[in-house]
Amino acid sequence: MAMAMPVSSSTGDWICSGCGKLIKKNEYHQCNQDGINHPLHYNSHPTGIECITIVEHMTFNLGNATKYIWRAGQKGDTIEDLKKARWYIDREIQRLEKSHG
Repeated sequence: MAMAMPVSSSTGDWICSGCGKLIKKNEYHQCNQDGINHPLHYNSHPTGIECITIVEHMTFNLGNATKYIWRAGQKGDTIEDLKKARWYIDREIQRLEKSHG
């Protein structure tokens, strides 16, 4: 079930975390977005492709790096997402250097 997050404490309006719809104060909203299997930030890429379709064919580290790049800024701080991607890329480089070294 999707949760609603306040837009402004002065208006009482909310944003549905499942579908992104603006919900006016005292308005009932039944969200049909599947927040478990297909959350909004997973399928909002302009191509319509879900990230998992691509990353399930990668190593763990590269898949996670791609995931953070794919949805950078959609859940929060873009720079933080890119730093997380870089962390996984660095970890993959270390893994490869160790196995080839």
